[in-house]
Amino acid sequence: MRARGPGRVNLLGEHTDYNAGLCLPFAVDAGVTVEAEATDTGEIEAEALDYGEEDRFDAADPRPAEGWRAFVRGTAGELKVAGISVPGARLRIESNLPEGAGLSSSAALGSALCLALLAVAKRPEPDRRELARLCSRVENDWVGAQTGLLDQMAAFFGEPGHALLLDCRDLSVEQVPLELGGWTLGVADSGSRHAHAESGYNERRRECARAAEALGVETLRDVDEAQARSLPEPLDRRVRHVLRENERVRRGVRALRAGDLPTLAALLDASHTSLRDDYEVSVPEVERTVARMKEAGAAGARIIGGGFGGAVLALFPPGSQPPEDVLPVAPAEGARLLG
Repeated sequence: MRARGPGRVNLLGEHTDYNAGLCLPFAVDAGVTVEAEATDTGEIEAEALDYGEEDRFDAADPRPAEGWRAFVRGTAGELKVAGISVPGARLRIESNLPEGAGLSSSAALGSALCLALLAVAKRPEPDRRELARLCSRVENDWVGAQTGLLDQMAAFFGEPGHALLLDCRDLSVEQVPLELGGWTLGVADSGSRHAHAESGYNERRRECARAAEALGVETLRDVDEAQARSLPEPLDRRVRHVLRENERVRRGVRALRAGDLPTLAALLDASHTSLRDDYEVSVPEVERTVARMKEAGAAGARIIGGGFGGAVLALFPPGSQPPEDVLPVAPAEGARLLG
């Protein structure tokens, strides 16, 4: 059996998912493929071709693992907790998605592993929201990255030709047509790699939790800007970004439905300014990449992903020529079995 997990691009709604906010992602064609063959060894043997590495995993082995190994062990472990035991499997993992470049190689790997191991166990696919939660637990508890559910939901619910309006309070989803006409969306790698568990991403989550506790609310979705101004630095700016980013998602949805691409471009710029100044997740390499995209004619550009490195999303109007290193992206199908 072969399973494919897509990468994702997030148009708007960065660092809002773990604050019960709104996001506007879409799945992309590049991703991770996991080929799974059932065995009778009782072990999970995994080979990650892009790393040139092999390893064996016993699903019951409690010892910690790192990198892609943690995803393999964690997915098998979480499936077992859910009552789904994988008897034994040989896995081959391949990717054409840049790791650490802001396109969520982690969620692509997690979703592909989940579907492949379910197929090996000969179990029907559960509700996709539950699969997204399972993959999120793997990242949180096994890998050590306190990510929200944006990436996993985009991986499991992506549809060709559509962005996904995701409400992270109740995990409701709405497909929004993404029709670019003569415009081009593209991603440029800044050259600065990130690793969520080793970057400031977890610190931003802790800051948001402290802000919510100080304001006496469960999540930052429940506050307004007047309350944000009562907080000390830098918590006030963190909350301000979350609140305004939620509004940018709402405006982005309206722009897409109206075919108003100039407004979408302006929202990308505003989101980047907020992520740079209020949320402070940009780095010099990203800033240089944003400037380069604008100089090449992009109407709007912003950092995407968790930040502290990664990729830049740019929207180019008709008649412009994106730089050669820009990867055009368009909405593609979500995680799936390939047969």
